[in-house]
Amino acid sequence: MSHLAGTTRRPLFLPTARQTNWLIAIGFLAVGEALYLRLMAIEKANVALACQGGLSTWLCSTFRITIPLFEHEVFGAVALAIALVHLMRPSIVLTGLALAAAGFGLGLHNVDLAGLAVGTLILSLARRAPAPV
Repeated sequence: MSHLAGTTRRPLFLPTARQTNWLIAIGFLAVGEALYLRLMAIEKANVALACQGGLSTWLCSTFRITIPLFEHEVFGAVALAIALVHLMRPSIVLTGLALAAAGFGLGLHNVDLAGLAVGTLILSLARRAPAPV
């Protein structure tokens, strides 16, 4: 025990109240945009057919970008990759990026990997904060 007497323990990685408010906003916006895209473009047959037929609106452009990413579970994979990096080296920026990607993954039915990413983000709250440089 005497060899630990002079060392100080780093605190856990906990976002401040302001950072937490930003993370809440990022999470809600990501899930909201994913649900809007899914319910207003992907699951509405007339809109999806119009977009596939070549309609040139911002919703159809987003639809055309999102469909291949959704089919290959990119949102969940990116969320999990960022969450694993965040688990090794906690950072508020990585938290926000992983939360946004996981929100899109959960909203667009990439639930397997996105759910695992959310669990990893929760687990990362038990990690120590990085040492000051």
